[in-house]
Amino acid sequence: MATKVVMEALSPTMEEGRLVEWKKAEGDAVATGDVLAEVETDKAVMELVARADGVLLKRVVADGDTVPVAQVVGWIGAEGETIPEGGGTAPAAAPPAKEKDKAEAAPSAPEPAAPAPAPAAGNDRVKASPVARKIAAERGLDLGSIAGSGPDGRVIMRDLEGATAKPAAAAATIGASVFTDLPLSQMRKTIAKRLVQSIGPIPTFYLTVEVDMERAHEAREALLARDDKGKFSFNDLIIRASAEALTRHPFVNAWWMDDKIRQWQDVHVGVAVAVDEGLITPIIRHADRKTLREIAGEVRELAGRARAKKLAPEEYTGATFTVSNLGMFGIDDFTAIINPPEVAILAVGRIEQKPVVANGELEIRRRMRMTLSCDHRVVDGATGAQFLKTLVEMLENPLALVW
Repeated sequence: MATKVVMEALSPTMEEGRLVEWKKAEGDAVATGDVLAEVETDKAVMELVARADGVLLKRVVADGDTVPVAQVVGWIGAEGETIPEGGGTAPAAAPPAKEKDKAEAAPSAPEPAAPAPAPAAGNDRVKASPVARKIAAERGLDLGSIAGSGPDGRVIMRDLEGATAKPAAAAATIGASVFTDLPLSQMRKTIAKRLVQSIGPIPTFYLTVEVDMERAHEAREALLARDDKGKFSFNDLIIRASAEALTRHPFVNAWWMDDKIRQWQDVHVGVAVAVDEGLITPIIRHADRKTLREIAGEVRELAGRARAKKLAPEEYTGATFTVSNLGMFGIDDFTAIINPPEVAILAVGRIEQKPVVANGELEIRRRMRMTLSCDHRVVDGATGAQFLKTLVEMLENPLALVW
Protein backbone atom coordinates (compact mmCIF):
# COMPACT_ATOMS: atom_id res chain seq x y z
CA MET A 1 0.00 0.00 0.00
CA ALA A 2 1.33 3.43 -0.95
CA THR A 3 2.71 5.61 1.87
CA LYS A 4 1.97 9.31 2.20
CA VAL A 5 4.80 11.84 2.28
CA VAL A 6 3.54 14.68 4.42
CA MET A 7 4.84 18.12 5.31
CA GLU A 8 6.36 17.38 8.70
CA ALA A 9 6.69 19.81 11.61
CA LEU A 10 10.45 20.27 11.35
CA SER A 11 10.60 22.92 14.07
CA PRO A 12 8.57 23.37 17.29
CA THR A 13 6.78 26.49 16.02
CA MET A 14 6.28 25.40 12.40
CA GLU A 15 2.71 25.59 11.08
CA GLU A 16 3.48 25.50 7.36
CA GLY A 17 6.51 24.91 5.19
CA ARG A 18 7.74 25.92 1.76
CA LEU A 19 9.06 23.03 -0.32
CA VAL A 20 12.22 24.66 -1.65
CA GLU A 21 13.41 21.87 -3.92
CA TRP A 22 12.67 18.21 -4.56
CA LYS A 23 15.78 16.02 -4.35
CA LYS A 24 14.07 12.96 -5.85
CA ALA A 25 12.21 12.72 -9.16
CA GLU A 26 9.07 10.70 -9.74
CA GLY A 27 10.13 7.11 -10.37
CA ASP A 28 13.34 7.34 -8.33
CA ALA A 29 14.01 4.54 -5.85
CA VAL A 30 14.07 5.72 -2.25
CA ALA A 31 14.98 4.13 1.07
CA THR A 32 13.94 5.10 4.57
CA GLY A 33 16.02 8.10 5.62
CA ASP A 34 16.78 9.31 2.09
CA VAL A 35 16.41 13.06 1.60
CA LEU A 36 13.32 13.68 -0.52
CA ALA A 37 13.23 17.48 -0.47
CA GLU A 38 14.52 20.63 1.19
CA VAL A 39 11.92 22.53 3.20
CA GLU A 40 12.04 26.12 4.43
CA THR A 41 10.61 26.27 7.94
CA ASP A 42 10.06 29.40 10.01
CA LYS A 43 13.73 29.31 11.06
CA ALA A 44 15.89 27.30 8.67
CA VAL A 45 16.10 25.17 5.53
CA MET A 46 15.80 21.54 6.62
CA GLU A 47 15.55 18.12 5.02
CA LEU A 48 12.34 16.14 4.51
CA VAL A 49 13.27 12.46 4.57
CA ALA A 50 11.55 9.29 3.38
CA ARG A 51 9.68 7.27 6.00
CA ALA A 52 9.34 4.17 3.80
CA ASP A 53 11.19 2.18 1.14
CA GLY A 54 10.06 2.02 -2.47
CA VAL A 55 9.68 4.41 -5.38
CA LEU A 56 8.63 8.06 -5.33
CA LEU A 57 5.34 7.56 -7.15
CA LYS A 58 4.08 11.13 -7.16
CA ARG A 59 5.20 14.64 -6.23
CA VAL A 60 1.95 16.33 -5.28
CA VAL A 61 3.33 19.85 -4.76
CA ALA A 62 5.87 21.72 -6.86
CA ASP A 63 9.12 23.42 -5.91
CA GLY A 64 8.34 26.70 -4.17
CA ASP A 65 4.86 25.69 -2.96
CA THR A 66 3.89 26.45 0.65
CA VAL A 67 1.62 23.97 2.42
CA PRO A 68 0.45 23.45 6.00
CA VAL A 69 1.96 20.86 8.30
CA ALA A 70 0.49 17.34 7.81
CA GLN A 71 -0.62 17.99 4.21
CA VAL A 72 0.36 15.32 1.69
CA VAL A 73 3.19 16.41 -0.61
CA GLY A 74 3.97 13.08 -2.26
CA TRP A 75 3.57 9.29 -2.31
CA ILE A 76 5.98 6.38 -1.94
CA GLY A 77 5.11 2.82 -2.96
CA ALA A 78 6.00 -0.14 -5.10
CA GLU A 79 6.92 0.53 -8.73
CA GLY A 80 3.75 0.78 -10.81
CA GLU A 81 1.50 0.97 -7.76
CA THR A 82 -1.58 3.18 -8.04
CA ILE A 83 -1.97 5.94 -5.49
CA PRO A 84 -5.36 6.45 -3.80
CA GLU A 85 -7.98 8.40 -5.72
CA GLY A 86 -7.54 12.14 -5.20
CA GLY A 87 -3.99 11.68 -3.89
CA GLY A 88 -2.28 12.97 -7.00
CA THR A 89 -3.31 16.59 -6.82
CA ALA A 90 -2.87 19.41 -4.36
CA PRO A 91 -5.98 20.40 -2.35
CA ALA A 92 -8.43 22.53 -4.25
CA ALA A 93 -8.57 26.24 -3.61
CA ALA A 94 -11.12 27.51 -1.16
CA PRO A 95 -14.61 27.88 -2.68
CA PRO A 96 -15.49 31.36 -3.91
CA ALA A 97 -17.15 33.68 -1.45
CA LYS A 98 -20.85 34.24 -1.67
CA GLU A 99 -21.93 37.30 -3.59
CA LYS A 100 -23.14 38.95 -0.38
CA ASP A 101 -19.81 38.33 1.32
CA LYS A 102 -17.99 39.75 -1.71
CA ALA A 103 -20.05 42.90 -1.60
CA GLU A 104 -19.43 43.40 2.12
CA ALA A 105 -15.73 42.74 1.80
CA ALA A 106 -15.19 45.03 -1.20
CA PRO A 107 -13.89 48.55 -0.48
CA SER A 108 -16.12 51.43 -1.56
CA ALA A 109 -13.43 52.74 -3.94
CA PRO A 110 -11.16 49.84 -4.81
CA GLU A 111 -7.74 50.47 -6.26
CA PRO A 112 -7.13 49.01 -9.72
CA ALA A 113 -5.71 45.51 -9.59
CA ALA A 114 -1.94 45.47 -9.85
CA PRO A 115 -0.14 42.31 -10.97
CA ALA A 116 2.60 41.09 -8.65
CA PRO A 117 5.93 40.58 -10.38
CA ALA A 118 6.09 37.09 -11.81
CA PRO A 119 9.15 34.87 -11.37
CA ALA A 120 11.49 34.72 -14.30
CA ALA A 121 10.20 32.40 -16.98
CA GLY A 122 11.11 28.77 -16.54
CA ASN A 123 12.88 29.20 -13.19
CA ASP A 124 10.86 26.40 -11.56
CA ARG A 125 12.04 23.95 -14.23
CA VAL A 126 15.73 24.83 -14.07
CA LYS A 127 18.11 22.77 -11.92
CA ALA A 128 19.53 25.09 -9.27
CA SER A 129 20.71 24.95 -5.67
CA PRO A 130 18.37 26.43 -3.02
CA VAL A 131 20.80 29.28 -2.36
CA ALA A 132 21.09 30.11 -6.07
CA ARG A 133 17.29 29.93 -6.47
CA LYS A 134 16.80 32.28 -3.51
CA ILE A 135 19.36 34.80 -4.76
CA ALA A 136 17.89 34.66 -8.27
CA ALA A 137 14.42 35.43 -6.89
CA GLU A 138 15.75 38.36 -4.85
CA ARG A 139 17.66 39.83 -7.80
CA GLY A 140 15.04 39.05 -10.42
CA LEU A 141 17.37 36.78 -12.41
CA ASP A 142 16.27 34.34 -15.10
CA LEU A 143 17.89 31.03 -14.15
CA GLY A 144 17.06 29.63 -17.59
CA SER A 145 19.51 32.07 -19.17
CA ILE A 146 22.40 31.14 -16.85
CA ALA A 147 24.81 28.29 -17.61
CA GLY A 148 25.15 26.04 -14.56
CA SER A 149 28.57 24.76 -13.48
CA GLY A 150 27.31 22.40 -10.78
CA PRO A 151 26.57 18.66 -11.06
CA ASP A 152 24.39 17.85 -14.08
CA GLY A 153 24.48 21.50 -15.14
CA ARG A 154 22.93 22.71 -11.89
CA VAL A 155 23.06 26.48 -11.35
CA ILE A 156 24.99 27.29 -8.20
CA MET A 157 25.74 30.55 -6.40
CA ARG A 158 28.98 31.39 -8.24
CA ASP A 159 27.16 31.14 -11.58
CA LEU A 160 25.09 34.20 -10.65
CA GLU A 161 28.06 36.56 -10.56
CA GLY A 162 27.63 39.14 -13.28
CA ALA A 163 24.15 37.91 -14.23
CA THR A 164 21.79 40.65 -15.38
CA ALA A 165 18.53 41.19 -13.55
CA LYS A 166 15.26 41.27 -15.38
CA PRO A 167 14.09 44.79 -16.27
CA ALA A 168 12.52 47.04 -13.68
CA ALA A 169 9.34 47.09 -15.76
CA ALA A 170 8.34 43.94 -13.85
CA ALA A 171 7.37 46.19 -10.95
CA ALA A 172 3.67 46.97 -10.67
CA THR A 173 2.10 50.42 -10.72
CA ILE A 174 -0.97 52.15 -9.32
CA GLY A 175 -1.38 55.53 -10.95
CA ALA A 176 2.08 57.09 -10.95
CA SER A 177 3.36 55.06 -8.02
CA VAL A 178 5.62 52.05 -8.61
CA PHE A 179 5.86 49.20 -6.12
CA THR A 180 6.94 45.58 -5.77
CA ASP A 181 5.05 42.99 -3.70
CA LEU A 182 7.48 40.71 -1.89
CA PRO A 183 6.20 37.31 -0.74
CA LEU A 184 6.57 36.58 2.96
CA SER A 185 9.19 34.01 3.90
CA GLN A 186 8.29 31.43 6.54
CA MET A 187 10.61 33.21 8.98
CA ARG A 188 9.01 36.61 8.38
CA LYS A 189 5.52 35.15 8.89
CA THR A 190 6.57 33.68 12.23
CA ILE A 191 8.29 36.88 13.36
CA ALA A 192 5.13 38.85 12.62
CA LYS A 193 2.93 36.39 14.49
CA ARG A 194 5.20 36.14 17.52
CA LEU A 195 5.69 39.88 17.90
CA VAL A 196 1.95 40.56 17.72
CA GLN A 197 1.58 38.06 20.56
CA SER A 198 4.26 39.94 22.51
CA ILE A 199 3.70 43.67 22.23
CA GLY A 200 -0.06 43.57 22.79
CA PRO A 201 -0.72 41.17 25.68
CA ILE A 202 2.52 41.69 27.61
CA PRO A 203 2.57 44.68 30.02
CA THR A 204 6.07 45.88 29.16
CA PHE A 205 8.17 48.59 30.78
CA TYR A 206 11.70 49.71 29.97
CA LEU A 207 14.78 50.54 32.05
CA THR A 208 17.82 52.27 30.51
CA VAL A 209 21.32 52.63 31.93
CA GLU A 210 24.63 53.96 30.64
CA VAL A 211 27.76 51.91 31.26
CA ASP A 212 31.38 53.02 31.42
CA MET A 213 33.17 50.58 29.09
CA GLU A 214 36.68 51.99 29.50
CA ARG A 215 37.96 49.11 31.62
CA ALA A 216 36.26 46.58 29.36
CA HIS A 217 38.07 48.15 26.40
CA GLU A 218 41.42 48.02 28.22
CA ALA A 219 40.88 44.37 29.21
CA ARG A 220 39.98 43.40 25.66
CA GLU A 221 42.98 45.17 24.17
CA ALA A 222 45.31 43.52 26.69
CA LEU A 223 43.98 40.05 25.99
CA LEU A 224 44.13 40.49 22.22
CA ALA A 225 47.73 41.68 22.45
CA ARG A 226 48.65 38.64 24.54
CA ASP A 227 46.76 35.90 22.70
CA ASP A 228 45.29 36.18 19.22
CA LYS A 229 43.29 33.00 19.92
CA GLY A 230 41.54 34.84 22.72
CA LYS A 231 39.64 37.10 20.33
CA PHE A 232 36.26 38.17 21.64
CA SER A 233 33.79 40.98 21.00
CA PHE A 234 32.17 43.33 23.46
CA ASN A 235 28.94 41.48 22.77
CA ASP A 236 30.55 38.25 23.98
CA LEU A 237 31.48 40.06 27.18
CA ILE A 238 27.91 41.33 27.57
CA ILE A 239 26.56 37.79 27.13
CA ARG A 240 28.98 36.47 29.75
CA ALA A 241 28.12 39.27 32.20
CA SER A 242 24.37 38.86 31.59
CA ALA A 243 24.62 35.13 32.29
CA GLU A 244 26.39 35.75 35.59
CA ALA A 245 23.87 38.44 36.58
CA LEU A 246 20.96 36.12 35.77
CA THR A 247 22.21 33.58 38.32
CA ARG A 248 21.79 36.28 40.99
CA HIS A 249 18.38 37.51 39.80
CA PRO A 250 16.21 34.45 39.09
CA PHE A 251 13.04 36.42 38.38
CA VAL A 252 14.70 37.76 35.24
CA ASN A 253 15.82 34.26 34.21
CA ALA A 254 12.23 33.06 33.95
CA TRP A 255 9.24 32.30 31.72
CA TRP A 256 5.65 33.45 32.06
CA MET A 257 3.52 30.29 31.75
CA ASP A 258 0.01 31.87 32.09
CA ASP A 259 -0.83 29.90 35.25
CA LYS A 260 2.65 29.98 36.82
CA ILE A 261 6.11 31.55 36.68
CA ARG A 262 8.88 29.15 35.69
CA GLN A 263 12.24 30.13 37.20
CA TRP A 264 15.09 28.40 35.40
CA GLN A 265 18.07 26.98 37.26
CA ASP A 266 20.00 26.85 33.98
CA VAL A 267 20.98 30.00 32.08
CA HIS A 268 20.46 29.79 28.31
CA VAL A 269 21.13 33.13 26.59
CA GLY A 270 19.64 33.78 23.17
CA VAL A 271 21.74 35.98 20.86
CA ALA A 272 19.78 37.92 18.26
CA VAL A 273 21.33 37.45 14.80
CA ALA A 274 20.15 39.36 11.74
CA VAL A 275 19.58 37.20 8.65
CA ASP A 276 18.17 38.03 5.21
CA GLU A 277 14.60 37.10 6.14
CA GLY A 278 14.56 38.72 9.59
CA LEU A 279 15.92 37.65 12.94
CA ILE A 280 16.86 34.40 14.65
CA THR A 281 18.23 33.80 18.14
CA PRO A 282 20.73 30.95 18.44
CA ILE A 283 21.25 29.97 22.06
CA ILE A 284 24.36 29.80 24.23
CA ARG A 285 23.32 27.05 26.64
CA HIS A 286 24.63 27.09 30.21
CA ALA A 287 26.27 30.43 29.43
CA ASP A 288 26.99 31.00 33.12
CA ARG A 289 29.27 27.93 33.14
CA LYS A 290 31.30 28.89 30.07
CA THR A 291 34.41 30.99 29.76
CA LEU A 292 34.49 34.12 27.65
CA ARG A 293 36.60 32.29 25.08
CA GLU A 294 34.07 29.45 24.86
CA ILE A 295 31.19 31.89 24.45
CA ALA A 296 33.04 33.85 21.74
CA GLY A 297 33.74 30.73 19.70
CA GLU A 298 30.22 29.40 20.09
CA VAL A 299 28.62 32.70 19.08
CA ARG A 300 30.70 32.90 15.90
CA GLU A 301 29.93 29.31 14.96
CA LEU A 302 26.19 29.55 15.66
CA ALA A 303 25.82 32.93 13.95
CA GLY A 304 27.49 31.60 10.81
CA ARG A 305 25.16 28.61 10.63
CA ALA A 306 22.17 30.82 11.43
CA ARG A 307 22.89 32.98 8.38
CA ALA A 308 23.27 29.82 6.30
CA LYS A 309 19.94 28.56 7.70
CA LYS A 310 21.62 25.42 9.02
CA LEU A 311 20.59 25.56 12.70
CA ALA A 312 18.78 22.61 14.26
CA PRO A 313 15.58 23.45 16.21
CA GLU A 314 17.21 22.76 19.58
CA GLU A 315 19.82 25.41 18.77
CA TYR A 316 17.32 28.29 18.58
CA THR A 317 14.53 27.29 20.99
CA GLY A 318 14.50 27.32 24.77
CA ALA A 319 16.32 30.55 25.66
CA THR A 320 15.71 31.90 29.17
CA PHE A 321 16.90 35.45 28.31
CA THR A 322 17.93 37.27 25.11
CA VAL A 323 20.56 39.86 24.21
CA SER A 324 20.00 42.01 21.11
CA ASN A 325 22.89 44.25 20.06
CA LEU A 326 22.58 46.90 17.34
CA GLY A 327 25.69 48.82 18.32
CA MET A 328 27.57 47.62 15.23
CA PHE A 329 24.99 49.51 13.14
CA GLY A 330 25.66 52.80 14.91
CA ILE A 331 22.51 52.69 17.06
CA ASP A 332 22.85 54.59 20.36
CA ASP A 333 19.97 52.91 22.15
CA PHE A 334 16.65 51.19 21.41
CA THR A 335 13.94 49.06 22.98
CA ALA A 336 13.65 45.40 22.04
CA ILE A 337 10.45 43.34 21.99
CA ILE A 338 10.26 40.46 24.47
CA ASN A 339 10.20 37.00 22.94
CA PRO A 340 7.55 35.08 24.96
CA PRO A 341 7.56 33.09 27.17
CA GLU A 342 10.77 34.90 28.22
CA VAL A 343 10.16 37.82 30.57
CA ALA A 344 13.02 40.16 29.61
CA ILE A 345 15.34 41.12 26.78
CA LEU A 346 18.43 43.35 26.81
CA ALA A 347 18.89 45.91 23.99
CA VAL A 348 22.50 47.08 23.58
CA GLY A 349 23.63 50.21 21.75
CA ARG A 350 27.02 51.27 20.43
CA ILE A 351 30.12 52.15 22.44
CA GLU A 352 31.18 55.73 21.82
CA GLN A 353 33.66 58.13 23.31
CA LYS A 354 31.98 61.07 25.01
CA PRO A 355 32.84 63.73 27.59
CA VAL A 356 31.80 62.79 31.14
CA VAL A 357 32.53 64.11 34.60
CA ALA A 358 34.62 61.64 36.61
CA ASN A 359 36.05 62.45 40.06
CA GLY A 360 35.10 66.08 39.57
CA GLU A 361 36.96 66.41 36.26
CA LEU A 362 35.90 66.32 32.62
CA GLU A 363 37.18 63.23 30.82
CA ILE A 364 36.64 61.47 27.49
CA ARG A 365 35.49 57.91 28.18
CA ARG A 366 33.86 55.04 26.31
CA ARG A 367 30.19 54.78 27.18
CA MET A 368 27.40 52.39 26.18
CA ARG A 369 23.64 52.48 26.73
CA MET A 370 21.54 49.39 27.50
CA THR A 371 17.76 49.05 27.81
CA LEU A 372 16.05 46.17 29.58
CA SER A 373 12.51 45.38 28.39
CA CYS A 374 10.60 43.75 31.26
CA ASP A 375 7.34 41.79 31.52
CA HIS A 376 5.71 43.44 34.53
CA ARG A 377 3.77 40.27 35.34
CA VAL A 378 7.08 38.76 36.53
CA VAL A 379 9.71 41.50 36.72
CA ASP A 380 8.93 44.48 38.93
CA GLY A 381 10.71 47.80 38.52
CA ALA A 382 13.02 47.22 41.47
CA THR A 383 13.83 43.68 40.27
CA GLY A 384 14.79 44.91 36.82
CA ALA A 385 16.80 47.79 38.28
CA GLN A 386 18.74 45.44 40.59
CA PHE A 387 19.55 43.15 37.67
CA LEU A 388 20.87 46.09 35.63
CA LYS A 389 22.89 47.35 38.63
CA THR A 390 24.62 43.95 38.90
CA LEU A 391 25.21 43.85 35.13
CA VAL A 392 26.70 47.35 35.07
CA GLU A 393 29.04 46.53 37.97
CA MET A 394 30.33 43.48 36.11
CA LEU A 395 30.90 45.32 32.85
CA GLU A 396 32.67 48.20 34.59
CA ASN A 397 34.90 45.75 36.49
CA PRO A 398 35.36 42.96 33.94
CA LEU A 399 38.44 41.12 35.27
CA ALA A 400 36.31 38.41 36.90
CA LEU A 401 34.63 37.74 33.54
CA VAL A 402 37.61 37.46 31.21
CA TRP A 403 39.20 34.37 32.73
